[in-house]
Amino acid sequence: MKKIIALLSVLVIVTSCKEEKKEDLVTEEKEMTDMEKNLSKYVSFKLTADVSELSENERQMIPLLIQAADKMNELFWYEAYGNKDSLLNSISDEDTKTYIKINYGPWDRLDGNKPFVEGVGEKPAGANFYPKDMTKEEFEAADIENKSSIYNFVRRDENGKLYSIPYHKQFEAEVKEVSKLLKDASELAEDEGLKTYLELRSQALLDDNYQPSDLAWMDMKTNTLDIVIGPIETYEDQLFGNKAAHEGYVLIKDQEWSKRLAKFSAYLPELQVGLPVDDKYKQEQPGTDSDLNAYDVVYYAGDCNAGSKTIAINLPNDEEVQLQKGTRRLQLKNAMRAKFDKILLPISEVLIDESQRQHITFDAFFANTMFHEVAHGLGIKNTIDGKGTVRTALKEHASALEEGKADILGLYMIQQLHAKGELEEDLKDNMVTFMAGIFRSVRFGASSAHGKANMIRFNFFKEKGAFSRNEDGTYKVNFDKMEAAMKDLSNLILTLQGDGDYDGVAKLVDEKGIISPELQADLDRLTNANIPVDVIFEQGTEVLGL
Repeated sequence: MKKIIALLSVLVIVTSCKEEKKEDLVTEEKEMTDMEKNLSKYVSFKLTADVSELSENERQMIPLLIQAADKMNELFWYEAYGNKDSLLNSISDEDTKTYIKINYGPWDRLDGNKPFVEGVGEKPAGANFYPKDMTKEEFEAADIENKSSIYNFVRRDENGKLYSIPYHKQFEAEVKEVSKLLKDASELAEDEGLKTYLELRSQALLDDNYQPSDLAWMDMKTNTLDIVIGPIETYEDQLFGNKAAHEGYVLIKDQEWSKRLAKFSAYLPELQVGLPVDDKYKQEQPGTDSDLNAYDVVYYAGDCNAGSKTIAINLPNDEEVQLQKGTRRLQLKNAMRAKFDKILLPISEVLIDESQRQHITFDAFFANTMFHEVAHGLGIKNTIDGKGTVRTALKEHASALEEGKADILGLYMIQQLHAKGELEEDLKDNMVTFMAGIFRSVRFGASSAHGKANMIRFNFFKEKGAFSRNEDGTYKVNFDKMEAAMKDLSNLILTLQGDGDYDGVAKLVDEKGIISPELQADLDRLTNANIPVDVIFEQGTEVLGL
């Protein structure tokens, strides 16, 4: 009997210990959950490419270009936050440090820039481009040298007066280093166009005069390697949408795919004439010297690597270069494939009506993304009243509206080219894949220009009956109504841009740039199904085997 009692006592103690351990595990799990959840928004993907066909000089150039691009991380950190080291040194949890690095700061780019580090506060709308206590009114009233430049910081002197400092002065040591790396790479370049571009870009970083290198980049046609580097997009400045942030991509052209795409830019003038808007909003002639190419991207750094990752590029942003030369559209094929396989297909399994899932295809995803970039060349760059560029008139809303324009006009182009017999794919594939793409991009949140653009389009389409929501929470495209909604939204956006109607755009963003509780519940289902929101990259010379 004593043995039984002793045995029972041991069992009680063991059970008690197990319960205590279980409680400890639950507590530990609860403490880890928030940051683990944040990290699970991203799925890792290895950025590789076939380098076996490259020449010896090109293989030597890639490490130099990657080193140059990598320096953009340092510059973007300053622009987005300030002192990176002081922030990271204040954090002990490794998961939090990792998430800070993904976001280039303590604000969650996939959650409307919500702070995830205690005591940090809201992200300043002007990031670190302006003094944090500066108001719009103070800036507009101030007498500042090169006030409208996209290549300078605004700071206060010891008396509190605003002044500007050019990027090449603020980052003097860093840009000298990058400039030398580009110059060294240019000496290895066998393609004359690439050599000229690298030489001019090397100089541009030293004086912030980027137009000559932008023009040279557009003249470059036969290169296999490419690098997009410098202060480029203005998304990070959400106060005025005016200051450019530093970024870098290193790219290898897929010559075979690029040949397939080459013909489509020639249709821009014809498509411009047919835009569904009054003639006065389509008087500008889009440049026809545009290139449409497919690339494997082998390195991301800075702005393009923060939060959601770019899968296609349309540059240069300089309106004068665009009108003179057009733009180059770069489809980042390997990054695109990662997002399709790891994110878009799983989303469609949850949110797209089962009868339409066969219309989700990579070819349609590729075409939708490609024509989004081509469509940046359509429409209008300058307001019709002669008051300057659309970007200047629409200020912080310019990027979101431009992304919305490119999305909807991209689909319009596909429809038009399909009608002409230039595209053989089923148009239904493009439409259903486009719908699934809205869910993918809406998850980028309100801090992203692409996220806002997709929220506006989702709500506009909903009003127009372009899709219906089934009782099981899946969505079905109504093809005829989507075509009509596409034309109506194109007309609205092009008119707002041409009029430079800041108040009209602000109203559109306020009313339609929102996620309804019903949509949020559907997006939460994607999170609960462990479908990532975006990708992070394993990248660099070792990954490439160089």
